[in-house]
Amino acid sequence: MKQEKKNPFYIFWLLLLSGCTSVLVTGASAGVAYTVANVAYKTIVSPIDQLEFANRLALMKMKIKYVERIETGDGVMIVAETSELDIYINLEKITPKTTKMSVDAEKNIVVKDKATAVAIIDETETMLERE
Repeated sequence: MKQEKKNPFYIFWLLLLSGCTSVLVTGASAGVAYTVANVAYKTIVSPIDQLEFANRLALMKMKIKYVERIETGDGVMIVAETSELDIYINLEKITPKTTKMSVDAEKNIVVKDKATAVAIIDETETMLERE
């Protein structure tokens, strides 16, 4: 019986489509990366509480409605919304002075808004610098 060779291209796509891997694409904004699911994220040198406060200011400035704050095991998730987007912001404590921020701005289950996600990260950093 002849053994078939597996094509690495097909294996890559199988892993990619099954969600077992993530591909990073650097964004136009300095240091912002994306997962395959178009979630923007960046690690920021700031304690989680200061970053959360700066994010709250950024959301107010951008006229994005703050819905709720949910404690997670290693940080917080902030739920926000616009008339067209559901926004999930995760702040994960990496060290006492470093926090990973990820933003998922979704129009529906399939369509994501990367530009708004990046803008939220950028505006949060701007507010952080003003504190």
